[in-house]
Amino acid sequence: MTALDYAKELVAFESTSSLSNIPVSDYVEQTLRNLGFETERLEFEDRQGVRKASIVGKLGTGTGGMAYFSHTDVVPADDWFFQEHGPFEPTVKDDRLFGRGSCDMKGSLACMLAAVEQFRNATLTHPIYITCTADEEVGYNGARQVASESALFSEMVDGRARGIIGEPTELEVVYAHKGICGLVATSHGRAAHSSTNEGINANLAMIPYLVEMKQIHDETESDPAWRNDEFQPPTMSWNIGINDHTRAVNITPPRSICTVYARPMPGQDLTPIIERARAKAEECGIEFEVRAFGDPLYIDPTSPFVGECLQLAGRSTPKTVSYGTDGAMLGALEQLVVLGPGSIAQAHTHDEWITLEQLERGTQLYAKMIDAWCA
Repeated sequence: MTALDYAKELVAFESTSSLSNIPVSDYVEQTLRNLGFETERLEFEDRQGVRKASIVGKLGTGTGGMAYFSHTDVVPADDWFFQEHGPFEPTVKDDRLFGRGSCDMKGSLACMLAAVEQFRNATLTHPIYITCTADEEVGYNGARQVASESALFSEMVDGRARGIIGEPTELEVVYAHKGICGLVATSHGRAAHSSTNEGINANLAMIPYLVEMKQIHDETESDPAWRNDEFQPPTMSWNIGINDHTRAVNITPPRSICTVYARPMPGQDLTPIIERARAKAEECGIEFEVRAFGDPLYIDPTSPFVGECLQLAGRSTPKTVSYGTDGAMLGALEQLVVLGPGSIAQAHTHDEWITLEQLERGTQLYAKMIDAWCA
């Protein structure tokens, strides 16, 4: 099968993060077994009690080799643009494959599967690993479980496998990306008609907390200690969201929620800021939770491994990106870059697509890597 064949089959699974990814994981596991892989399956239930699975496969014996990582969940497609076909009906038009996940990142996984097919009858000197995680889009929960529980991942680390996270980079070599920090603060009040004094407005306790969040925002934007000019933008983007879910203006809001989503960069310790936010929440009498946290990814751009990737990809200079990947959980791997087909500009869009050329080039590049590191 070609990458396009595999991509069509993968995109056809509706694996939005709010749903179970068990069906697409079953497909991936069976596909890997058909290609000769031994497989390891890790499952968990998310916050809503939905069952999720990650699949880790190994082809060949020994250690080292190539370790490829992808995720099988996708973002919602409620705003899908086309009427003639749905987001989970993969469609080829104008040399592009349209469908949710075609770019982010089932197209990439399809390239890796198609590349492996070229080595079905080859003798491998080092193994090929393929990992497909759950919940990358909503907090890296699958990758977190793989990193802590997978025997095969531990083997990758001990054997110093060469790691490739196949997120869309247009086949550029990415040596660093930002991390994540998600904070949720919740103020509780009591609903009542605003003309009475029976209610408790939850926003009142939230207001001083918001003032502190604004102060932190301003500091992280202006203080050079929080800047890193390797990235664009060069700040952590301390993004503040607020919502009291009140349906009418004459109701005292019974609940007020503030979310903060930030993207720390390599070498930045957010502990003091997180504890500052926690202390302010306690002072205001509101709940506080660190909902998500993931480390930045960083590897020395002058390292031999990055040099190998540049040579194989036909590139001269590695890059950074400001989005995050499962690499936030996979830092135990010493050799790890982000490198995959498709453009991040097409990810999460209402008409998501990947070019057929990128599918072909991605397959060729992954096959070159397998040949160089495993065959």
